[in-house]
Amino acid sequence: MNITSVLSIISIILRFFSVMILVPCVCAIMFKDYNSIVPFVIASLLALIASLLLRNKNNGEDELNKINRTEIFCVMLLAWGSLCLLGAIPFFYFGLSPVDAIFESVSGITATGATILSDFSKYPETMFFWRSFSQWLGGMGILVLFTVILPQFSIAGRQMFFTEVPGSKDNNLTPRIRQTAAWLWGIYFTLTVAEIIVLTYLKMPLFDAVCTSFSTISGGGFSPKEESLIAYGQVKYIWAVAIFLFFAGFNFALQFKAFVRGKIVSLFKDEEFRLYFFIVAGFTILIALTLTSHHIYDFSRSVREAFFQVLSVITTAGFASVDYAQWNLRAKLFLFILMFTGASIGSASGGIKLFRLIVIFKYLKRQISKIHHPNGVYPIKINRAIMKEDAIKQVVSFVLFYYGIFVLSAILLIFIEQNAITGVSASIATLGNVGPGFGEVIGPMGSYGTLHISSKIICTFNMLIGRLELIPFLALLHPDFWNFKRALAQK
Repeated sequence: MNITSVLSIISIILRFFSVMILVPCVCAIMFKDYNSIVPFVIASLLALIASLLLRNKNNGEDELNKINRTEIFCVMLLAWGSLCLLGAIPFFYFGLSPVDAIFESVSGITATGATILSDFSKYPETMFFWRSFSQWLGGMGILVLFTVILPQFSIAGRQMFFTEVPGSKDNNLTPRIRQTAAWLWGIYFTLTVAEIIVLTYLKMPLFDAVCTSFSTISGGGFSPKEESLIAYGQVKYIWAVAIFLFFAGFNFALQFKAFVRGKIVSLFKDEEFRLYFFIVAGFTILIALTLTSHHIYDFSRSVREAFFQVLSVITTAGFASVDYAQWNLRAKLFLFILMFTGASIGSASGGIKLFRLIVIFKYLKRQISKIHHPNGVYPIKINRAIMKEDAIKQVVSFVLFYYGIFVLSAILLIFIEQNAITGVSASIATLGNVGPGFGEVIGPMGSYGTLHISSKIICTFNMLIGRLELIPFLALLHPDFWNFKRALAQK
């Protein structure tokens, strides 16, 4: 591994981040909360100093773009890790313990939405702006943003793009990756601005509209209100956010084809979008009927709350329009199932993603057919295109490792917390980047703040592992990842 090139790329990323983390200072100035500027300036200076220390003048653009796949994984781990640590500085400044500050920062940058906070009145608006803004940066993929803005990355940027936005190889929008990344971020930005305009038109305060929009389009779910959308008491906000959650949950590349290139028919030709649409519709109906039959709400409200919470969970946003922990067991079970799916690949949602579940279903169907016809050839097709066997194996391996990590972390959390509901739901809610879990402790009206420090650390790692799609962390398990000396000797 060429650690010099890896650190040089990290240096460039930190230099850019030193500017981005100053954005909340604008919010502090608007609210005349000048004291809140301090932590962001400190974080910016630390990022800049680290960037200068890691910088290697001998590494030109050509050298940076010679890095291999293993080195890209190292870049991703170091980049996300360092950005999360820098992002924790404001939370630490505002009174959170180091572990809690890192938890809140990781939850923001990974667009998870699990929170440590319990009393929102103790914190300034600038901190809540940073929570939502960090989700917005991480939701689409912060390294994808660097690919757009930083001209130093060409081949390296291409590798980072495909690693951070899985499935993009099958959805190239333009011949150049930088242009593709720019279009994806353009759609992401446009949806965000559109939601801000809609929410302000509906009379939501501008600050709340901006924070809510950042957290909606990113699939993050942080709200400036302690009770999430319940605090506003307005049905119109629930419908507006739900509509934008729907867009946040399906492939941005597909949205480009449908709405920019005018190929609307491509939506329902896409297998994953069809599944996404029918899951949202189907689970909305099932939960609405369950809530109505148990006389929890009337039918119209049941449909509204079911529709919103289905979208909130499947897009892994984690917003709450009601305290769904009070629903009956069957309705909660439907939401729990959705925690294991995620929305579309190439969207802002976390989780396994529906694309992989489609592949797994077709793979199992093929294996059943081979029981009866061992010599038969059964290619797996997605959108009429035959998948390569290597790609199928990668999906199967991903799903196995994903559930393996879920089971392991769930067992550890149950053992530590002595509560099965908390342990299981915290495991899948953090690994899937959903945010809130179930039960009184970490439910939609709860907080992860009361968990044991060991549980918080496990959940923090789960959020990072889930957001980085497992692969960079699995790369850590191979000896070649740690082979620095041999690489340096070859240089």
